[in-house]
Amino acid sequence: MSAKDFLVELGTEELPPKALKSLGEAFLAGIEKGLKAAGLTYSAARYYAAPRRLAVQIDQLAVQQPDRTVNLDGPPLQAAFDANGNPTQAALGFAKKCGVDLEQIDKSGPKLKFSQSIAGQPAVGLLPSIVETSLNELPIPKRMRWAARREEFVRPTQWLGMLFGDDVVDCEILTKKAGRESRGHRFHNPDNVLITSPANYLEDLRSAHVLADFAERREIIAKRVAELAAEQKGTAVVPADLLDEVTALVEWPVPLVCSFEERFLAVPQEALITTMQDNQKYFCLLDANGKLLPRFITVANVQSKAPEHIVSGNEKVVRPRLTDAEFFFKQDQKQPLEQFNERLKNVVFQAQLGTVFDKARRVSALAAFIAERIGGDAKNAARAGILSKCDLATEMVGEFPEMQGIAGYYYATAGGEAKDVALALNEQYMPRGAGAELPSTLTGAAVAVADKLDTLVGIFGIGMLPTGSKDPYALRRAALGVLRILIEKQLDLDLGEAIAFAIGQYGDKVKAEGLAAQVQDFIFDRLRARYEDEGVDVAVYQAVRALTPTAPLDFDQRVQAVQAFRQLPEAEALAAANKRVSNILAKAEGEVPAQVDCNRLQENAERALADAVAGAEGEVAPLAQARDYRAALARLAALRAPVDAFFEEVLVNADDAAVRANRYALLAKLRGLFLGVADISLLG
Repeated sequence: MSAKDFLVELGTEELPPKALKSLGEAFLAGIEKGLKAAGLTYSAARYYAAPRRLAVQIDQLAVQQPDRTVNLDGPPLQAAFDANGNPTQAALGFAKKCGVDLEQIDKSGPKLKFSQSIAGQPAVGLLPSIVETSLNELPIPKRMRWAARREEFVRPTQWLGMLFGDDVVDCEILTKKAGRESRGHRFHNPDNVLITSPANYLEDLRSAHVLADFAERREIIAKRVAELAAEQKGTAVVPADLLDEVTALVEWPVPLVCSFEERFLAVPQEALITTMQDNQKYFCLLDANGKLLPRFITVANVQSKAPEHIVSGNEKVVRPRLTDAEFFFKQDQKQPLEQFNERLKNVVFQAQLGTVFDKARRVSALAAFIAERIGGDAKNAARAGILSKCDLATEMVGEFPEMQGIAGYYYATAGGEAKDVALALNEQYMPRGAGAELPSTLTGAAVAVADKLDTLVGIFGIGMLPTGSKDPYALRRAALGVLRILIEKQLDLDLGEAIAFAIGQYGDKVKAEGLAAQVQDFIFDRLRARYEDEGVDVAVYQAVRALTPTAPLDFDQRVQAVQAFRQLPEAEALAAANKRVSNILAKAEGEVPAQVDCNRLQENAERALADAVAGAEGEVAPLAQARDYRAALARLAALRAPVDAFFEEVLVNADDAAVRANRYALLAKLRGLFLGVADISLLG
């Protein structure tokens, strides 16, 4: 079957830069979906996206659909006709579905059947509908109308190009009639540009100062920015989102180096970087030590004969932004950091839980409690806690919310606070996301855990539990943060104790009954997904969860030990044996003796198991006490042979009640050894 290249380009007013890439990808996906549904084959497909255009190019698109046969099964004959041979509603409905009279339906088999051969349609007649459907399905949160038309799109449309091979596809979409003309760069080549063929699309536009390929522009910008940064003896800060946004703002990218006065470097560089990136879309430069250089790179959309004018203009624009940051920084330092708590006494944290200052006091006390238990400095943790929310009331954070915590660090440092106290003001918010950085200090870890636990306890305590779709206080993220800090930093904290302390601080503001267990379960429930992501079987998690350890570090150490135990050749048999023991003991009548009476051991196999259990007890208990759970389970793996022999040779439910009870006691001892680590009966 013959094939031709296909091109569609929709020209518009400037498209939203943050959405441009996703719009291009969705346009391509929609067209590919339509082509596949129509049975039209092709060899390759790609999208192009620039500020004023979305385009899709399809290579070697079939010029016609293949012929196809449709086979439909209908109701059984006995349901299609009544006893007198008259058609039922089922038969009539099937004929209507097929679009034919009942006489044309095949009645020769056990069911009604209908077969129809459908001739393939020319692709040129299908393409307009496929393109229009894709455009209608683009992820556009808010569409707009223009002129007196009722059509809607993300921006007003300006032109439409649609070529199938060398021919224009005759159609009208979003108020524009298809042609073969595009438009060049708004300033360098504002005239129409003739697209000679789909294959020449990129080059035809390149000659008009338009780089239509999003990926090409992105690569050019990234490469040139890196080169210019190196010339300035620095490295550029190039966040992926910012690079995408800048790429979406220009058709003909020309990166240029600009500068600002060195006096602004006295301002926290995070504030300067934030304003230059967010407000001006500049790439900032850092020296070899990670310090901000008084340089930045802007990306112009024109190849100017006098680029110095563009540089000067950008330097003039950025100066008021940096001056604002400088003013806020100086203004905030006119009073001690702790003084900002006075403002927070009037700022509500949550209507039922009090002010932000109330929260800071709770965090201070809880952080000191936690610090004592993880080997930190309780005094410094308390100090960091009381200062933890102060920067929320500063001018700097009011203008730059991203500076929350960072501003506090700078102001605390300037105010002479201990280094770990200052660091904790920023580290309290760590980790800021999945896989993000953790606190570097014990003081920071104590405040971070305290802040998150206080929120969890308070919000749960007033009944505002997160739902599947709503979690306004980010309680899941808080729980995961607590777990990551305690496990990855190897901090041994009993969450049960810390949660109880946190509840006590709220007094009658929260409903305390059952709250500790609820919060603790919520936190440990987050571990299940974490372990699944790490490739740990859910049964391993459940085996440890059954013992309800209250320290996340202890929980993790048990999980890692059970995961290693599962790889041993003895694991499967011992898990099955534990399951059997669990079932036997669950059905035992009366109280199982606490000790094994050696005088009542009758069979060689039960004596051997009793000796093995007694020997293991002396070795495993100290290992479990020291939390060397791997070694404990490895030692218990040696019990497989006597356990197997016991169940093969010994009748547990002996007729003699005393012998039977003694065997129960032996099995209880065996199970108790494993329960010192996990309930491995759940591994079966």
